[in-house]
Amino acid sequence: MMQKNQLNDTFGRSHDYLRISLTDACNLRCMYCMPNEKVLVTPSAKLMQVDEIENIANIFVELGIKKIRLTGGEPLLRKDAKQIIEKLSYLPTELTISTNAILVDQYIETFISSGIHSVNVSLDTLNADEFYSITKRGDFEKIMNNIHLLLSHNFNVKVNIVLMKGINEHAIFDFINWTKNFPLDVRFIEFMPFSGNAWLPEKVFSYAEMLNLIATKYSFVKLNDAKNDTAKKYKAVNHRGTFAFITTITKPFCENCNRLRITADGKMKNCLFSQDETDLLSAMRKGHDIKPLILSCLQNKKQERGGRFDFENIANRSMIKIGG
Repeated sequence: MMQKNQLNDTFGRSHDYLRISLTDACNLRCMYCMPNEKVLVTPSAKLMQVDEIENIANIFVELGIKKIRLTGGEPLLRKDAKQIIEKLSYLPTELTISTNAILVDQYIETFISSGIHSVNVSLDTLNADEFYSITKRGDFEKIMNNIHLLLSHNFNVKVNIVLMKGINEHAIFDFINWTKNFPLDVRFIEFMPFSGNAWLPEKVFSYAEMLNLIATKYSFVKLNDAKNDTAKKYKAVNHRGTFAFITTITKPFCENCNRLRITADGKMKNCLFSQDETDLLSAMRKGHDIKPLILSCLQNKKQERGGRFDFENIANRSMIKIGG
């Protein structure tokens, strides 16, 4: 008999998708994710360990989680990433991962054997020089090679692009062109505010602006969106791949949210923008039952964007400290 989902909030939303951050370390320095000041990486002892990740994931699955996404930082930087992936692969859930793809070639066999079919890759330009400017690193060719490696093994590859006015909004045409001959799902993300990322409303390249710009060059059709999709999906005529928009700033999709998050140091966030966190890891290490904490945290979830409406005075972790 199928177990009833217990992860329901006060607004009638059922949650079956958990994002688990494995680390707040990264081998890139993307301007929208990493604060300008030096970020101190959480010491290993304060991170969730392999068995703790497995135990927490098990409890969430018992409560109704059907999909788990591993995030970071860069999750594949964890020396025990292979062990974590293998442990979680035995849970009765869909397992996916978000990565910058630099290390994908070292883990692709683990992905295959663990039943991962979908991989999200962060990439904000298709120009090597611009890539270095945005990330402060020179791994563009390796990332591109690994994306095509994933495609050659029939993975569903979603490429996430954060568009910022004055930085990379012109790249939108390059990414649409890429979908012509490759079965990629490219997703344009509105620039979101987090601690230290110098967000300003005038830097946001909005969904409407993106769509209007694409319409000057391409004919496209709207695709059907699933109930809990964060992305509004489209397809250029005669292209193999698709494109979509994640419109957190101008057209939030909170009414159908089914997502919960665990940070690398074991804190539960019921919303990406939530200021409040619930320390599951410390409670677990003390031998406490964390189910009541999980359910209590969920009951405090706000109706929209963590109860935030003034994005210019955001008080939250940096994106790298939250985990995608």
